[in-house]
Amino acid sequence: MDISVVIPLFNEDESLPELTSWIARVMTDNNFSYEILFVDDGSTDTSWQVIEELKLSYPAVKAIKFRRNYGKSAALNVAFEASQGDVIITMDADLQDSPDEIPELFRRLKEEKLDIISGWKKKRYDPITKTIPTKLFNAATRKMSGIQLNDFNCGLKAYRCDVVKTIEVYGEMHRYIPVIAKWAGFKNIGEQVVEHRARKYGVTKFGMSRFINGFLDLLSIFFVGKFGKRPMHFFGSMGVLSFLIGTVMALWIIGEKLYHIAMNLPIKREVTEQPGFYIALVAIIVGSQLFLTGFVAELVTRNATERNQYLIEKEIL
Repeated sequence: MDISVVIPLFNEDESLPELTSWIARVMTDNNFSYEILFVDDGSTDTSWQVIEELKLSYPAVKAIKFRRNYGKSAALNVAFEASQGDVIITMDADLQDSPDEIPELFRRLKEEKLDIISGWKKKRYDPITKTIPTKLFNAATRKMSGIQLNDFNCGLKAYRCDVVKTIEVYGEMHRYIPVIAKWAGFKNIGEQVVEHRARKYGVTKFGMSRFINGFLDLLSIFFVGKFGKRPMHFFGSMGVLSFLIGTVMALWIIGEKLYHIAMNLPIKREVTEQPGFYIALVAIIVGSQLFLTGFVAELVTRNATERNQYLIEKEIL
């Protein structure tokens, strides 16, 4: 099968017939073998009934329904496991992504031998309260990940099959699939300017909280990708540094008092009356806790079943 079109959705019953018809027309015009995989993320409207009706007219339609709303990441992860195409195209169900982009995404992925192509909504039809935070979020992600994409959160993306079968998407990590893929060794990541259409039906399902959650998820991705198998290198280094700084400060303050006593110089303040002494104690305690945190984390990862599981691309045995 050439293409699996993965569409997570939540309360999008009005747009589904038009979207399905559009995708089918594009696939037929380009002679693609395909499947359309809907994941109903606990919709409370008639989305599932619409999908069941669409299945009668479009045999390529497949669907999974969650009992409740788990989020876009969970929907994508389940769809990735179920998809069978050589190329997986993800897109939103709200008709803001154009299926006409699919042939070019497929061609580039095959001819340029890319792992991922991420869409870039260069011209957006969103309010300024959404576009400005998005630009700041994309800039921070570029800086931390080293991946030069302009629009990490675009729902329209194309993947090689082995990419989606290798990675795991959880929490709200769907924004960072290119970052997750890079940490898994898939570094051929491209970008394509795609059409962004104004929403035709319904309302957006995402609020401003997604930017806060997105930033926290970015920190998680960065930490797990870099130190997931060696947490002692992070916590231990920070702990030793904090402990040494506190120890040096404490020794300096105590040594200064002993020097004044030895030289019969007046002592202006006792050791326990100096703020620096308590700062030094805090630094020593925090350093010890960080070191112990790294030690415990190392014990946990050492007993994890996936500690020595690595991604092997090819073998000659």
